[in-house]
Amino acid sequence: MYCIRFASSLMPRPTLHSYFTLPPMYLQDLKHVWRDTWLCVQEHIVFIMIIISLLLLASLLPHLTFTARVNVDIVNGKEAKPHSRPYMVSLQKDKKHICGGFLISDEFVMTAAHCWKGYPEILTVEVGAHDLWKSEVSYHVEVKSYISHPHYTFCSQWNDIMLLRLQEKVKLNDYVNWISLPKEGDVSGDTLCSVAGWGRLRTKGPTSNRLMEANTTTINHEECQRKWGSKYFQASQMICAYGHGGSCLGDSGGPLVCGNTAVGVTSFGSRIRCNSPAHPTVYTKISAYLPWIHQIIRNIKPIS
Repeated sequence: MYCIRFASSLMPRPTLHSYFTLPPMYLQDLKHVWRDTWLCVQEHIVFIMIIISLLLLASLLPHLTFTARVNVDIVNGKEAKPHSRPYMVSLQKDKKHICGGFLISDEFVMTAAHCWKGYPEILTVEVGAHDLWKSEVSYHVEVKSYISHPHYTFCSQWNDIMLLRLQEKVKLNDYVNWISLPKEGDVSGDTLCSVAGWGRLRTKGPTSNRLMEANTTTINHEECQRKWGSKYFQASQMICAYGHGGSCLGDSGGPLVCGNTAVGVTSFGSRIRCNSPAHPTVYTKISAYLPWIHQIIRNIKPIS
């Protein structure tokens, strides 16, 4: 059964995990550190030292513990030629950019599953955009339904892929068009690809209102596995890539484009440093989900 969520004011508001959702391993590690520290302190020092110890632990933990994070954007890139990537869309809540995405037909957008947290509000996609601060030739289309992969959960980056069915078909032109999906198979290591998006230009830096792009190179599965570990990286459903420019906070859901084909969906990267060579950005491998994608599109009644 597929997870199809319709935007409705009757939907209960879920607990928001924010775009900085911490993966299970991080949360478990934090719980163990907290419990062990509490027991030790309780036995050996006075109450005031408990507060001091926990404050010190909280300040040091980001530097001692590596975690993955979701929602990434472009660093060390350049401004894309206006409308050179007509498939790019901005997924928005209250007309504020929250994620990237890309058209795969005139009524479906592909993005990352973690971009949808179960908001009761209706989300929109802005198509035909280059500068989000200007109207240009862009316009907004409401999302009719949110179809997350059935095996995706908020607490995991696995199966981080989602289809958005639009309320109406977009009009295809020089500014709005879809991008091809891959055939079955894998992308070999050391393949030159590109990423694009709106968002932070560097770690903890400002976002960009204009579409940015950067080249990145895929890395073989063995190296990705070694750098991320099996709890994060699954070769059967993921691709990782690194380059001088790459992804950072703010543009999850955008495509990894190799040639003229979208081969991946931007999923997660390092929490400590954007575009980190030690922990390259990970993308959901689209070819692993082709049967699911085709079945969804084939079985949903077309928009009249």
